[in-house]
Amino acid sequence: MSALEFLGSELRRARKDRSLSQEDLAQQINFSSSLVGMVEIGHRTPSLDFLTRVDAALESGGLFERLLALVRAEAAPPWLREWISVEQEATLIRWFEPSLVPGLVQTEAYARAVLSGGGMLRPSEVEQRVTSRLERQAVLSREQPPEFVAVVDEVVLRRQIGDAAVMAGQFDHLLRVTEWPHVHLHVVPAGVGMHPGLAGAFILAKTPEGSEVAHLDNQLRAHVTDQPDDIDSLHRAWERLRGEALPRRASRELIQELAESWT
Repeated sequence: MSALEFLGSELRRARKDRSLSQEDLAQQINFSSSLVGMVEIGHRTPSLDFLTRVDAALESGGLFERLLALVRAEAAPPWLREWISVEQEATLIRWFEPSLVPGLVQTEAYARAVLSGGGMLRPSEVEQRVTSRLERQAVLSREQPPEFVAVVDEVVLRRQIGDAAVMAGQFDHLLRVTEWPHVHLHVVPAGVGMHPGLAGAFILAKTPEGSEVAHLDNQLRAHVTDQPDDIDSLHRAWERLRGEALPRRASRELIQELAESWT
């Protein structure tokens, strides 16, 4: 049983101990009964506000707030935790994606659609991964955030993930975050054709000491490396991609243009 599933089972037990239905509890905490049900079966990660109200309604002494800390600690897959520690300390993050919006600027709905769309993860695992992804995004809004430079293939903006509402929300989010001075998004136009990024996504992170670490993903797990030959190879790929990509302003104009197709 995952931490999320354990939280849900404890919520169900505590609710029943007080002879409350899901609808009764939902009314007391001012959330929907469907959300209560989803949390109880481990299919949705509850917010802190949700659990604060649950603790008050069930007089559980802060139990569910404490369980949320366990859920968040378990959220990231073990093979990703090494990279997350690098990401949190980075002063510069350079990210190339040929297929999807980079995780640090995904909306919750887009991330959930990505993680559930392949049918490879159980609902509780999807929720754990979504929680981890949203937690990671805090790096971009901290007091001294890293400079974040992303390059994406134009197909990323044209590929529908989820329904039209998910895409519209994702485009709105991209337009908001690219107004931040430390966030840069560049698009490689579809007309470029073959380019080195088609070999796969990668991330380069610069540490406070000035060294660089790279992250490469595949179907099974992440690979993290700081080997000089690997870093040099990815640097060359990055420079070629930046050379093919549109400037920041032109990229944002393309995002604005394509956003209209999802509204």
